[in-house]
Amino acid sequence: MRFQQSTIVKILAVGFSSVIFTLALQAGPAPAPDGSDLFKKKCSMCHAPDGKGYSALKTPDFTDPKYQASVTDKDIADTIKNGKKGTPMPAFADKLSEDDINSLVAYIRSLDSSKKK
Repeated sequence: MRFQQSTIVKILAVGFSSVIFTLALQAGPAPAPDGSDLFKKKCSMCHAPDGKGYSALKTPDFTDPKYQASVTDKDIADTIKNGKKGTPMPAFADKLSEDDINSLVAYIRSLDSSKKK
């Protein structure tokens, strides 16, 4: 039985595609971004590594239960995305994915000192 070269190429291409598809299914969804790591890289220079902020910069203390009670998750996400007018807080909508922003919101919420006991 003789195969033409184009037939062999097609068989190999189908086999290769099947292997790639199977590997992609096994890999599953990408892991969620690490909010702690993102915070250290993108936020800690203004909000301090521990999230307490810097009074000289007038950045909020994310560990303060009063601050945490005063904002919604949407408020935090909107500030990350759009920045905050009249402050040095820049917009990150074009620098961070939606998953990155959600991870940061969750991490900022985890800094609430009233929940650390």
